[in-house]
Amino acid sequence: MSKAKLFVLSAPSGAGKTTLKDIALKKIVNLKYSISATTRPPREGEVEGEHYFFKDKKKFEQMIVNQELVEYMEVHGNYYGTPKSFIQDSLASGKNLILDLDVYGKVNFDKEYPNAIGIMILPPSLDIMEKRLHDRGTDSEQTIELRLKNARDEIQFSEEQGKYEYQIINDHLESAATELEKIIIKEISKS
Repeated sequence: MSKAKLFVLSAPSGAGKTTLKDIALKKIVNLKYSISATTRPPREGEVEGEHYFFKDKKKFEQMIVNQELVEYMEVHGNYYGTPKSFIQDSLASGKNLILDLDVYGKVNFDKEYPNAIGIMILPPSLDIMEKRLHDRGTDSEQTIELRLKNARDEIQFSEEQGKYEYQIINDHLESAATELEKIIIKEISKS
């Protein structure tokens, strides 16, 4: 029996990471999504322990002090982090995990799990990414400009300091999803 694997997907906003992750989870049997802890309140339809582990700020900060998180960050006034116990329990039960981390969180995650397989999802170009962000219709022009600046920074950081064994250009969703599925299945089949 092969050892359970960790897959970390990173991507700038608008590159299609969440959609690709969701497709992979539907198609690959022994693959489970790693649930993060957060201090932000649940959005409509989000379920505790399915979408996130919702914590108040005091509890989250206690998790930091107790070193219960593999990595964490504060984003827009809310904490997000990966609970060590969830990772350890899933791996011990033989479940392969897929995580959704930004490039900075991945660097911290790699310190604890250096064998995690990094997969960077990239848009075909920043111009196409900008169009996708506009097409979403959820962000102001100022927010889109910030996301594009962050994307440039994240891509540069991933190239200079990241550890990504694979890179997928999400030009066509179906082919990118197939490529991600093949990568994960290939890595799972290795002993």
